[in-house]
Amino acid sequence: MSDAPKRRVLVLSTLWPNEAHPRFGTFVARSIEALARETDWQPVVINPIGLPPVVFGRYKTVRDAAVSGTEKGVEIHRPVFRLLPKVGGRLNPALIASAVMPLARTLHEAAPFDLVDAQFFYPDGPAAMRIADELDLPFSVKARGADIHYWGARSYGLAALRETADKAAGVLAVSDALADDMAALGMPREKITIHRTGLDRDRFRPLGHTQLRTRLAEELGIPLSKDDQLLATVGALIERKGQALVIKALGDLPEARLLLVGKGEDEASLRALARSEGVADRVHFLGLLDHDLLPLVLSAADAMVLPSASEGLANAWIEALACGTPIVITDAGGAREVVDTPVAGVIVARRTEAVREGIRLVLQNRRPPEEVAACVKEYSWEANGRALGAHYDRLLEG
Repeated sequence: MSDAPKRRVLVLSTLWPNEAHPRFGTFVARSIEALARETDWQPVVINPIGLPPVVFGRYKTVRDAAVSGTEKGVEIHRPVFRLLPKVGGRLNPALIASAVMPLARTLHEAAPFDLVDAQFFYPDGPAAMRIADELDLPFSVKARGADIHYWGARSYGLAALRETADKAAGVLAVSDALADDMAALGMPREKITIHRTGLDRDRFRPLGHTQLRTRLAEELGIPLSKDDQLLATVGALIERKGQALVIKALGDLPEARLLLVGKGEDEASLRALARSEGVADRVHFLGLLDHDLLPLVLSAADAMVLPSASEGLANAWIEALACGTPIVITDAGGAREVVDTPVAGVIVARRTEAVREGIRLVLQNRRPPEEVAACVKEYSWEANGRALGAHYDRLLEG
């Protein structure tokens, strides 16, 4: 970093950890924190918190988390916007922009920004577009996967995505495959720069000591033996992630035990499926794990299995490989950009029998953990932060 005055970027992100949801959007936070450490850019984050007209139930905790401050060296502001649960998707960009605009103007007047950035394409992108226009600044927007595939399938969402991409000074995507999907939806491919995820290399690394499974069994309160074929699936418990396919595959894998990491709306149906398939004693629902415990799970596992219907480039892929654990995944998003060697694992069709055979193939061809971890040696949050800063630089200098 130079001694020149720092450039300032106003980062708009509905994805950001808070007291109510401490693991929500941690990958966005790590990226922006690395930007602040590794470059001459000074980020100021606006993390809008959505609340319904009547605050009830879990929203009371969310309301109490709408607190501003400085977190890990980054200035965070959490204004509240009006949220209409389940029906407000079309309105959210305008509602966010309206709620954020007075704060954005005040911050800009106090210390001018050079750029506005949205860390999620929808609803953040169209909201950032409005704010940037009001402040007469260029803006950048990043695509991560679900924001493109979900909202791009809705007419109003697709129109908003296209307008945002057209007016942005620059666009980021987490994989080449996602960039191609965006181009297929009518967004300018030549404007898209690939910005891959980062990785906490101190935390996610092979932890191969002999007592690892014993320690993990004690931590989780579940039976684990050294002879188990241990599978892990990391992701929200929703249909798109494909946990049901992994549970069904267990029926013909009698020595396999499955650790499901994540929470979501499908948990009850997945538990029922495990019972009906006769494998409930070998399927363990771990919920949302502390990030210090997740590397233990991934390092202890023989494979990380995630048969997603769609992805950008899943952090879970990279974290598993960094722990020396091969992956069994479907041909979604940037899968072929990650599994480009048999050492990293296999890509399978999104069918139970294909998932089962993929697991068997990986288990039969185990490689040293250090060799697997080398597949993602280029990933780090430091590299991610520097790449983001270089992208911002190009937008101002171009």
